[in-house]
Amino acid sequence: MQRGLRLVSQHSTGNASPEPLHATTVADEQLLDAYSRAVIGVAEQVSPSVVNIEVHDRRDDTPRSDPRLAPEMRGHGSGFIFTPDGFILTNSHVVHGAPRIVVTLADGRRFHADPIGDDPDTDVAIVRIQAANLVPVRFGDSASVRVGQLVVAIGNPYGFQCTVTAGVVSALGRSLRSQSGRLIDNVIQTDAALNPGNSGGPLVTSRGEVIGVNTAIILPAHGLCFALAINTATFVAGRLIKDGRIKRGYLGIAGQNVPIPRHLVRHHLLSVTSGILVASVEPNSPAQRAGVLPGDVIVGYAGRAIAGIDDLHRLLVEEQVGVRASLTLLRSGELQGLDVVAEESLPMAQAGSTRRQPLR
Repeated sequence: MQRGLRLVSQHSTGNASPEPLHATTVADEQLLDAYSRAVIGVAEQVSPSVVNIEVHDRRDDTPRSDPRLAPEMRGHGSGFIFTPDGFILTNSHVVHGAPRIVVTLADGRRFHADPIGDDPDTDVAIVRIQAANLVPVRFGDSASVRVGQLVVAIGNPYGFQCTVTAGVVSALGRSLRSQSGRLIDNVIQTDAALNPGNSGGPLVTSRGEVIGVNTAIILPAHGLCFALAINTATFVAGRLIKDGRIKRGYLGIAGQNVPIPRHLVRHHLLSVTSGILVASVEPNSPAQRAGVLPGDVIVGYAGRAIAGIDDLHRLLVEEQVGVRASLTLLRSGELQGLDVVAEESLPMAQAGSTRRQPLR
């Protein structure tokens, strides 16, 4: 018998003596101490960078030096400082359309915040405060995160500032529907407890590096929490700081996902078995000018196969705005190709999801 192997079967026989109780207790305490030290270290390192964000229902003439006299608060969330000069990353659904934003730092200082940029399609927003002695976070690489990895979430659930919870990465590569209707890819699933008010707070590794932005929970389930990958968030943040917005393409169609009859898939050698049935075409839109008609089924765009609306959204990125591209569609069973030039889309209407609950 290998030395040190613990026997757990109730039916085992032999002369192996049980491991002393105090040895097991010491080992458990050492394990818990290591876990506690990791969480404590992260909390002490990152908490000074986490802020509480209050959204107020109107602007007034309150001096910027005394934001405590703000109008009635209509919502709150979290955010974190990521540059020494006061840029704060948070969720779009926390501050979108806010007439007035007040930020409270971990040390109790309060400041009015200026909106810098907002992207509902990825649920990322940037605000800025003018303050001294700020502590920015350190970014990690969300592409290197592994399932089972320890993570710590810090935020302000229900207004309880700098609340710390811990858990593990439950899954990677999830997708969530944003409030604008577009799909957010590469979302991190975690069981670190999140509650309303955690939105916009950081998800942090045991090394104190931010690898996600806490975004949503699934109700009424427990332990199903989601964070936007930091690699996505920082890319969007850079564009928002530079331009204040993210450019995306627009064709001007309304449609729905439909299956394609098998005989048409085989006849045309299609690589997809579904497409987008065009229900309507907006007047004077890129789609109308290209000749798209209601009843067409879109199966390709810019040389890529299209199996549904989400595929088309992924391809309608900034690089496609103003660029002529091929639109492949089925019309009366025949495969046709049209040239279309996508235009820059206007901000999309807000539409909530029945399954995803933002943490605001």
